[in-house]
Amino acid sequence: MKRLLTLVFCIAVIGTIGSFALGARPIGNQQKLPTADQIISKYVEAIGGEKTIRSQTSLLQKGSIEIADANLSGTAEFYEKAPNKTAAVINITNFGLVQEGFDGQTGWSKDPQTGLRNKEGGELAATKLDSEFYKPVKIKELYPKLIVKGTEKVGDKDAYVVEATPAESSVETWYFDTKSGLLIRQDSERDSPMGKQKVQTFMEDYKKFDGINLPTTIRQVTPMFTAVIKITEVQHNVAIDDAKFKKPTE
Repeated sequence: MKRLLTLVFCIAVIGTIGSFALGARPIGNQQKLPTADQIISKYVEAIGGEKTIRSQTSLLQKGSIEIADANLSGTAEFYEKAPNKTAAVINITNFGLVQEGFDGQTGWSKDPQTGLRNKEGGELAATKLDSEFYKPVKIKELYPKLIVKGTEKVGDKDAYVVEATPAESSVETWYFDTKSGLLIRQDSERDSPMGKQKVQTFMEDYKKFDGINLPTTIRQVTPMFTAVIKITEVQHNVAIDDAKFKKPTE
């Protein structure tokens, strides 16, 4: 959510690169499950608390990306600016520069294979949702329907499973660590130039930056490939020109 970075937001981009190269089970007593409100409240506190979240106005993250299945790697930069602007710049060796952006209204993508295009329909709706800078403290507004489905293992961790239905876009499934309260997995289905793509996103190696807990390793798993993003640099409240989010002229 916050800051799945701009990472689920850029799944269509990674899907383009990949194509170039290539149910919850209740555990224990259901009656003891917390409510969705309790799970979300714990999550907000786990990542830093509402006051700290709202004190941030922008986020810049830099790191690397590797798609081992396709023997591809490169650099990745993600930009976020309140209230709802996002951009991703990914430079893949032997593929080229891949960019995505959302300027608050227009969603766009540009890469060597499909060129420059606007996002529309479900893809645009998902991008708009993922671009909400204060998403963690607006979850109940953005997702009118939240259902606790049970608990499930994510690696060696027990997780509460929450099915989240937004006002627009597709249903998502979230997995929150029962101990820390942090989001450790998200399952979603996103539109892309290659059609709908199912993706599992795993958030790992959380670290605190300026009072905010962020995952520094993000694994996105699709039927075609697995992409691993490693974040090495994080800056909050930096000046980001609005031009960064605008659709290029060509």
